[in-house]
Amino acid sequence: MKNEFVLAFNEVLEEKQLPRDVILKALESAMVSAYRRAVNASNAQQVEAKVDLDTGKVTIYAEKEVVEQVREPLTEVSLEEARRYNPNVQLGDMIVVESTPRDFGRVAAQTARQVIQQRIRDAERQMQLNHYAKQVGEIVSGVVQAVNAQGLTIGLEMRAEGTMPRKEMIPGERFRVHDRVRALIAEVKDSPRGPQIILSRTHRNFLRRLLETEVPEIYHGIVEIRSIAREPGERAKVAVSATQPGIDPVGACVGIRGVRIQAIVRELHDEKIDVIEWNADPAVYIAKALSPARVTGVYLDDKSSVNKTATVVVPEDQLSLAIGRDGQNARLAAKLTGWRIDIKSLPEAAAEALHRLQTDPEYAQIAEVEREAAEAVSGLLARKAEGRPLSSEEYDRMAQFVDRVQRRATRRAMEKKAEEDNRVQSVRASIPAEAFQTGILDSGLPEHVAYLLQEAGFSTVGDVVMQMKLDPDQILKLQGIGPRAMSEISALVERTVITAQPQEAEAVITEAPAGEEETPQPAVEATAEVAPEATLPVEAVEMISQPEAVAQPAAPATEEEETEELSFDELFTLRADVPVDVADEEEEEASADKKGKKAKKKKKGARFVEYDPDRDVTFIRKKHKRGEDWDWE
Repeated sequence: MKNEFVLAFNEVLEEKQLPRDVILKALESAMVSAYRRAVNASNAQQVEAKVDLDTGKVTIYAEKEVVEQVREPLTEVSLEEARRYNPNVQLGDMIVVESTPRDFGRVAAQTARQVIQQRIRDAERQMQLNHYAKQVGEIVSGVVQAVNAQGLTIGLEMRAEGTMPRKEMIPGERFRVHDRVRALIAEVKDSPRGPQIILSRTHRNFLRRLLETEVPEIYHGIVEIRSIAREPGERAKVAVSATQPGIDPVGACVGIRGVRIQAIVRELHDEKIDVIEWNADPAVYIAKALSPARVTGVYLDDKSSVNKTATVVVPEDQLSLAIGRDGQNARLAAKLTGWRIDIKSLPEAAAEALHRLQTDPEYAQIAEVEREAAEAVSGLLARKAEGRPLSSEEYDRMAQFVDRVQRRATRRAMEKKAEEDNRVQSVRASIPAEAFQTGILDSGLPEHVAYLLQEAGFSTVGDVVMQMKLDPDQILKLQGIGPRAMSEISALVERTVITAQPQEAEAVITEAPAGEEETPQPAVEATAEVAPEATLPVEAVEMISQPEAVAQPAAPATEEEETEELSFDELFTLRADVPVDVADEEEEEASADKKGKKAKKKKKGARFVEYDPDRDVTFIRKKHKRGEDWDWE
């Protein structure tokens, strides 16, 4: 017959629905705590507990020191007793031996009851948290336990409770206690009172999971849900596409006579669902998203990747249907496609196209081409304003006119965008690559200016230089940027551009065509300008015409010159072999009168400087042009 302990243990397992190891570990931990409290053992002492599930016997093992004579039984054990557990143990060693106190079962039952209950509750909460954290985004079913002003409290599996706030409930729904509810697990959070499970019936993924449940093609991946837009309780739009040829995605979702979609509609409190086929062409996709309205034309304006706008032209009798009640149909279509949709009736679009042709200079070229058609459409609009009916052919002519004008305007906008992109690329090519790798805080700008630019989105020096070249007014509009800061930024742009010029010149020189020898190009000073009437000296002309003479290295010094030592007086003699003025100096003296006399040229002979250490005097002597004689000055 089983022990009462074993029966109680199995009862706890069945009630808490926890693993056997978790309960056993909690029980052993509680016995260790009870032993420490009963004998007042230190936390530093190693204590273990073993529970025999067949008999219910609890055995405690404690770490003790092996001594020759036991004085403290709680922490010491005799050598003889220790060798019963380990024959090789020596004096001074630490060994784990049995230390179960007398009547420990009764004491442990009283002491460890709260510890066991707390450990079981913690294990139960952790298991609930782990289980439902993996179920986020999935549908669960529960029973309503309480209804209050804040929402519903729903009982789930594993003795867990979920909360459904009022905002997560479909408007118009009413639930009572003990009603069964299906909802999506939107969020799972840990709290001191256990896992907090937030349920939702308004999330769009709730509709996605319902479709996967009701439509096997979606569950198996044959039909794919591309996008979902939903206003809970009112209307929803679902875009689907087939991953295999020959499959009708819309028909698969609707089912025979709408059986599949009607089951979802009933679950969502009679929420209307429009299933449309997804298309890679945005114009076709937007036209289908506005169903059940019939669309005449869709014209895209994707200049900005953030605010993409689509102008939709519909017949006059389809305008209210395309917009929907309180704009609901257009709003859902915009959410579904990700485009901003501007819906216009055909007469309104035609009148706007005529106005642009007459007033906008950018449409002048289109106005010349469409002159005759514009006059005809103007007459049709006048008849429409008078209240006279128009035939279907006349409406078609008006629609064709709007289509031509819109398409040509779109084409011109694309050309302008391409020109702007080319301009941006050319400006970027003129900036060195190092500028885009240098942070704005390392640019040398004042600290407050650098931080203002960084907050505005300019992270590198290259970004600032590009904006200054493209449109400097955008930087001047920033809060805190004034004329003084703009002068600092302009100086930074000049430094960056000047740094890039030598690199470009070097690239031009080094990149020679394949198969040709690279010839050195003479360096040209950017600031040096030679007047057309100026004449160069003969020596300078000879030096330019014979560059190899200048490039020759100096003759090596002889051994005597290298080993010769100079005296102390000779070291201070400034009698050098290099003259002070090697080349002849040219001086042009303009005459005071207006007779236009030629400038006089005066050539000076070579001059040398000599220092006399005895008299502490410096002499300048001049060499005659005719001979080798020297004169003192």
